[in-house]
Amino acid sequence: MGHDRPTLTALVAAVLSMGAAVAQPALPEGEKSLVAVTRDGQRTRIGTVTFGTPSGGRTSFQVKMDHSVMRDHFLSMREFKCLPAAQEITCFVPYPYPHPGTVSATDFAWLEHNLLFFFKQPADFGAKLWNGVIFKFAPTPTGLVGTPQAVDLNRIGVPPEKPDEPPYGRFDRDDFAPGARWVQELRIE
Repeated sequence: MGHDRPTLTALVAAVLSMGAAVAQPALPEGEKSLVAVTRDGQRTRIGTVTFGTPSGGRTSFQVKMDHSVMRDHFLSMREFKCLPAAQEITCFVPYPYPHPGTVSATDFAWLEHNLLFFFKQPADFGAKLWNGVIFKFAPTPTGLVGTPQAVDLNRIGVPPEKPDEPPYGRFDRDDFAPGARWVQELRIE
């Protein structure tokens, strides 16, 4: 009987460690499509995200928007690339400062900051940066899915005090009511 206890303990530890390894999502690799899913169910490929090879639990990424599916809007003395719709115009806002450009399997903050947008009604004049949108990403079996959250993009009008920390933490974001935004999801697949 003295031999059963260590064996049982070792077996339980092995099973638990396997479960922890399975629960850890894998980092994406290579070029993936960036797809906007709108309220009416339409899917529009708006760009790509290219992930590097994971190293030390993190991987690099690069976002490339496909400007051919977006329209130019000159708003508030600046040109923006926008996804047009009769209900709501969604405009891309490139993150303007240097950053690490990496993600981990549980931390997509810099990717989220590279996919900032604002929304406006078609009749509205100018860019309303307080109507900012950041997409909170979560892993799925087919890739990453981002749900829209509200942020004030005026906050990135000046360089951050800590350039290695994303400026929009979890307390700087608010969830939108379901269906409030025309672009309901960003998918990376």
